[in-house]
Amino acid sequence: METKKLVLIIIFSTSLLFLWDAWQKELYPSASQVMSGAASNSSNQRHDPLPVPGDELSSSTGEPGISSGIENGNPSVTPNLFTIGEKIHIKTDMVVAEIDTAGGDIRQLGLIQHPSREDKNKPYELLLDKTARFHVAQSGLIGDGLPNHKTKYTIDSNNYSYELEPGQDKIVIRLLAPEMDGIQVAKIYTFHRGSYVIDVNFEIENHSDTTIIPFSYFQMFRDANDPTDASTMVHSYTGAAMYTEADKFLKIKFSDLDKNKAEYPTNADNGWIAMLEHYFLTAWLPAQNTPREYYAKQLAPNQYTAGVIAPLGTIEPGQTKNITMPFYAGPQEQNKLAELAPGLELTVDYGWLTVLAVPLFWLLSFYHSWTDNWGAAIILLTLTVKLIFFPLSAAGYRSMAKLRVVTPKLQRIREQYASDRQRMHQAMMEFYKEEKINPMGGCLPILVQIPVFIALFWTLMAAVELRYAPFALWITDMSVPDPYYVLPVIMGVSMWIQSKLSPTPADPMQAKVMQIMPIAFSIFFFFFPSGLVLYSLCNNILSITQQWQITRMYENKAEEEANKDKNKKKRKDKPETATEKSQLLAPSAADDENTVKEEVISVANTAQNEKPQSPAAAVPAQNKAPAKTKSAPASKRAKKK
Repeated sequence: METKKLVLIIIFSTSLLFLWDAWQKELYPSASQVMSGAASNSSNQRHDPLPVPGDELSSSTGEPGISSGIENGNPSVTPNLFTIGEKIHIKTDMVVAEIDTAGGDIRQLGLIQHPSREDKNKPYELLLDKTARFHVAQSGLIGDGLPNHKTKYTIDSNNYSYELEPGQDKIVIRLLAPEMDGIQVAKIYTFHRGSYVIDVNFEIENHSDTTIIPFSYFQMFRDANDPTDASTMVHSYTGAAMYTEADKFLKIKFSDLDKNKAEYPTNADNGWIAMLEHYFLTAWLPAQNTPREYYAKQLAPNQYTAGVIAPLGTIEPGQTKNITMPFYAGPQEQNKLAELAPGLELTVDYGWLTVLAVPLFWLLSFYHSWTDNWGAAIILLTLTVKLIFFPLSAAGYRSMAKLRVVTPKLQRIREQYASDRQRMHQAMMEFYKEEKINPMGGCLPILVQIPVFIALFWTLMAAVELRYAPFALWITDMSVPDPYYVLPVIMGVSMWIQSKLSPTPADPMQAKVMQIMPIAFSIFFFFFPSGLVLYSLCNNILSITQQWQITRMYENKAEEEANKDKNKKKRKDKPETATEKSQLLAPSAADDENTVKEEVISVANTAQNEKPQSPAAAVPAQNKAPAKTKSAPASKRAKKK
């Protein structure tokens, strides 16, 4: 019982800690968020010098390292943070994007199939270049006189608006950089139908008389602010991440970049680098088995960049070379991400229980393919998990039912040894042993199931498929809290019912905690996404049903045993029958008969010795003797008394 109390206190304390953390984040924003406004006026706010390839990557070209010429090294700072040029608008069946000719960056990108929280008629802005919050995709070349993300481009045509027409598979936008020293560079964007992947291509034509050895870089530039629709109660990861076959999936936290303590592999011939936020990500996906160098760093307070450098090799005079880098900007859809690049599906943040969460999500998707309703799929998944753990749950509830039956006896033991705690524990252990009850039997099966239920919690929390997914009636989006708080209230009622089915704690403090827990957890569930509350509610209802059935069985069994004991006691206290009495008196009557015979013989001997009598006189004497001896047993019994 002490261990169970400790587990409950730990759960309650952890819940309070999460609430306190969320409250602090709401009241006091992080330093990076506070500094974002103040830092906008600093001269280093704009852009850092271009990334420089390391010696290992430079040596892969077979030529000496090259210097990184920086064009327009220190442009003036604008209130908008970015230099503003002409806007090019693109619309496909999946995205609405905006490219700025200043740097040729993708400054804005909205996801048509994922509406904004603020306005359902507008797409969610994954890329944006606002002062308060920014996240853009930049790219360029490293080399003397070569264009970078600060170069002014011009569009190859006079068309500044593109829309994917029916029957058209892709949109191609061609940007031209000013020709420098006979080097002509074109940046080409290709948007595909039914895809969130955008191909970014550099085409370099060498019209000069010298050989060049350029490098290309592709990066994401953003702040550390959480998305506008981020949950205040459940924190999700926002930051950089990367993957290589050697080191697998790694998160590069902004806090580590602030302290210059981030550790990650730089050189590889595989993998990718990304920026993650709740439900969505952006990622550069280099071709496999090609050399590249990854980098991530802090440029200024609340400004971070992460990207990849790739060599183009030697370009001889009169030669043209191309390099293409796919750029993904879209939702964290596991099944589709796995097809794009190895390990990209790991960007779905399941925490440390990914090994359990992945099969749970697969099963959830399987049920969704049946029902076409994510709410129904959650109910079926919860039922499946409960069936799998039915034996463990049953064992735990059986132990709790036994404790519930013997609670009055345990209470008497506590009252009897209230002054001697050690003796009380010893008596309780002896009682458990006598009754064949394991006090930990109710906790251990539940503890085994906790990792699975936490994994299921994060599965539902990270699933972008639940965003704007309706369930029934008033629940039209399972990724946000219940607008009328119906599910949280029912959840609180179910927790209260479950607490009544559990053994009543003898410790007053523990009893108070058990009474407060349903209210406390109900408050938490008021802020949880409705999909998570639906899962918890279904799990509670199934648990209550199972626990009620097992408790009822044991209480009925205990009642039957109590009735048997009462019947036995009644039979013992019932008066004896006449037959039983005669059987008990039979031995004493025999003893009295023997006593009478002995006294008769004794009287006869005494009469013969004292006075001789005639035979005629002896007969009356002998006839009188029985009359005298009839009172002898009574007198003897009186003496015995």
